[in-house]
Amino acid sequence: MEFNVKEVTEKLITDIRSYYDKNKAKGAVIGLSGGKDSSVVASLMVKALGRENVIGLWLPCHSKESDKKDAFEVANSLGIKIYEHDLTDTYENIVNDVKGVISVNDIESANINIKPRLRMTMLYYYAATFTEINNGLYLVCGTSNKSESYVGYFTKGGDNVCDIAPLKELYVDEVIMVGDYLNMVPRSIIHKIPDDGLSGKSDEEKLGFSYSDVKKVAKEEESRITDSSLDKQTREKILTMHKNNLHKFNVPSFKR
Repeated sequence: MEFNVKEVTEKLITDIRSYYDKNKAKGAVIGLSGGKDSSVVASLMVKALGRENVIGLWLPCHSKESDKKDAFEVANSLGIKIYEHDLTDTYENIVNDVKGVISVNDIESANINIKPRLRMTMLYYYAATFTEINNGLYLVCGTSNKSESYVGYFTKGGDNVCDIAPLKELYVDEVIMVGDYLNMVPRSIIHKIPDDGLSGKSDEEKLGFSYSDVKKVAKEEESRITDSSLDKQTREKILTMHKNNLHKFNVPSFKR
């Protein structure tokens, strides 16, 4: 089925408004990374709620200055407030404190995953603060898309934690189309090469395959029709990552 960007975008805006009305919520808090996903989410929330009810946060932790520039440019383009809270010292204190307890060298995956978990904590702290200040519920907006979710490319207890997830059912190319359709932030940011802002590598460099291939595999699973343009090795790599990360979606519980 062809992606109807106008129809999908308008439905997203309508559904966000409906959810806020139903839950008597007022505002939104979004971690602005300077990338397309957070920019599109912020644009959708401004359309749905009004710019006065949307708050952006720039939460650097060994972050690139160019990403800060883009994050503030997004906020300026949308006319929303943005607050900066540097998490670098907090991060360093945690890592160094653990080293004081356990004799261990830096473990890259462990250290990288601290950062989105710290950001999640700050997003909820600010949301609770604005809820109190403005006498109305502020929700934390998630920015993960369907391509990332399919392969589990997120930090459990970090960037997957949110109150509302506008992009959950959109693949990367569809997020870009929505961003272009809304036309509320610079096109260069919507089409910026995605990276986690943490490792110094692009998403596709870290993953070892493209987001377009992820979409093909996910669509294969939905339709049960094999895409001949995918090579076997890439397909298996994506499916393996998908299966290995299913634990991120399901916490086991045991009945008595």
